[in-house]
Amino acid sequence: MKIALIGYGKMGKMIEQIAISRGHEIVSIIDIDNQEDFDSPEFASADVAIEFTAPQVAYNNYLKAWKHNVKVVSGSTGWLKEHGDDVRKACSEGGKTLFWASNFSIGVAIFSAVNRYLAKLMNQFPQYDVELEETHHVHKLDHPSGTAITLAEEIVEALDRKEGWAEETTDPKLLRVDDIRRGEVPGIHTIRYDSEADLITITHDAHNRKGFALGAVLAAEYTAKHQGLLTTSDLFQF
Repeated sequence: MKIALIGYGKMGKMIEQIAISRGHEIVSIIDIDNQEDFDSPEFASADVAIEFTAPQVAYNNYLKAWKHNVKVVSGSTGWLKEHGDDVRKACSEGGKTLFWASNFSIGVAIFSAVNRYLAKLMNQFPQYDVELEETHHVHKLDHPSGTAITLAEEIVEALDRKEGWAEETTDPKLLRVDDIRRGEVPGIHTIRYDSEADLITITHDAHNRKGFALGAVLAAEYTAKHQGLLTTSDLFQF
């Protein structure tokens, strides 16, 4: 498979290594200093572009890739609120393809499945209040993390006693989501169900970025053979 990389930071470099180790070819690498390469024949030859950049440029990167009929796998977060409807329309009516996930880690996919199941169970036990905490490196621009938002929305959907989520809230009808930025932490997500009697906690703690990078390449392999708006629930059938 021919892969283009959009964004060549730490994640992009790790994705490159894993993609090559799985027998794929990197045909184009686009970063901030060579944006004109979006219009190159090398980029247009890609089966899939893997995009990890910043919230403010992600959507425009999708448009530039789609212009050349290149499918996109993206782990960029923070753009969904402003451009989500446009992306859904492009994929459902415009024939474009985007595999988007707030987190590509296989471990996080498993953690998310556990989160959904636990929330469904806890809906029967209103004596437990729930909160979510995420910790990331100091370079992360958006907060809370896209993964935290996904997890929070899964909890709210399952718990009748929660109407939504908010950062640093004291409203009992809202799921409290806290974010911490320190050091070079790849990502820690913790969900706590607390009652007078006991505390139930589940945590996903990423040791490094390898899990995210492998998941992104697996998503690219899946995307090359599928169309539309795709997610990890399509890739991982839990």
